[in-house]
Amino acid sequence: MSATHMKNSTARQNWTPGSWRSFPSRQVPTYPDPTAVEAVEERLRRYPPLVFAGEARRLKSHLAQAARGEAFVLQGGACAESFGEFTADIVRDTFRVLLQMAVVLTFGAKVPVIKLGRMAGQYAKPRSSDTETRDGVTLPSYRGDNINGAAFTAESRIPDPLRMETGYFQSAGTMNLLRAFASGGYANLHEVHRWNLGFVERSAMAQRYGQLAERIGETLDFMAACGLTTASTPQLDETEFYTSHEALLLGYEQAMTRVDSTSGEWYDCSAHFVWIGDRTRQPDGAHVEFLRGVRNPIGIKVGPTTSVEDIKRLTTILNPRNEAGRITLISRMGAEKIEQFLPPLMRAVKETGQPVTWISDPMHGNTISTGSKVKTRSFDAVMKEVKGFFAVCAAEGVPAGGVHLEMTGQNVTECVGGAQRLTEADLGDRYETFCDPRLNAEQSLELAFLIAEELTGRN
Repeated sequence: MSATHMKNSTARQNWTPGSWRSFPSRQVPTYPDPTAVEAVEERLRRYPPLVFAGEARRLKSHLAQAARGEAFVLQGGACAESFGEFTADIVRDTFRVLLQMAVVLTFGAKVPVIKLGRMAGQYAKPRSSDTETRDGVTLPSYRGDNINGAAFTAESRIPDPLRMETGYFQSAGTMNLLRAFASGGYANLHEVHRWNLGFVERSAMAQRYGQLAERIGETLDFMAACGLTTASTPQLDETEFYTSHEALLLGYEQAMTRVDSTSGEWYDCSAHFVWIGDRTRQPDGAHVEFLRGVRNPIGIKVGPTTSVEDIKRLTTILNPRNEAGRITLISRMGAEKIEQFLPPLMRAVKETGQPVTWISDPMHGNTISTGSKVKTRSFDAVMKEVKGFFAVCAAEGVPAGGVHLEMTGQNVTECVGGAQRLTEADLGDRYETFCDPRLNAEQSLELAFLIAEELTGRN
């Protein structure tokens, strides 16, 4: 055992919200003034939590259902939220599309759909390189609005701790909107179905999707005939909606960590669900050390470079109590690699006895660059990976627990393909992402209908 491993194993005996600081860190920005960082983190520690421990526990119980095949996870939102896109319309439109997708997926999966937004805190992004070069000029990489600016200027790329405070307040505003939309009648099931009918009517695949939409309508009519209306059943007028983001900026996450007065345990109150990325999942790293001590349900991104040994160590470190719903493994292999790399990992986790939830991220392994060096994703590749994930789950006897998508409610042109038949020539029309390309509203709904067909065929 290496000296570093011995040191870290010893440190793990006594977790505190700040114990991660003695572990090696990756993807951590270098701030020019450490004193200013400490001042911002101290203020954040005094601010109210964004979410509550009881909500995180409820989400964990739902994720445990997904691990058993009794629920299905729909996780979606922007690659990285932008301070400049902090508007009620953008929040509403993304929320609305997720609701529309959830209705379709509920019908296909025949189980409840857990709605989990990449929202209200997805302001930090890992980068493959610390620097970026354009026209011979090299600057620090853009790491998300919580850290620095996207503009390619020396001033913009300097990490600024005050951005963490802006991120907190914008997350609080987004949470306020999401809670209002989820409980104020906007989530009315019949209204959401009417929105889907509008999508079907304008889709190039209207006939194909119309059959499924008609069956959903018949189900809702039957429920109404049985007396299940919004007047008699308030649940038809509201929904549960949870938030998530990558726990990348550990100083911010530590500052948002609170002791739950009910259980006496620590929760990261920046979101209901937080995950470790493919670049920060080192078993002896700072991110794993931080997340092992908070009681939120947590995710781990699992890519082609994930080893059997690492996944066994990670699940053991992060879930020593073997709690169902605690660990969600998010597969992001790529359409051409999933059937090769995912099965051994599923078997390894089964050997540990860990009751994990497996979901598919068909976005990150399918990013490509066009001839003009613009990043995009193929709708067909995304759907191919989803089908591959379902096939592997079926072969390994593991419930397919859900999907994790980068998408938006806006009519952007960032991913090619789909019924809209977007091509590389269309990308310049509304290519608005600062990071990775997102499915637009129409592509997201189309994907939901296709996944529902796949689920219906497997149920």
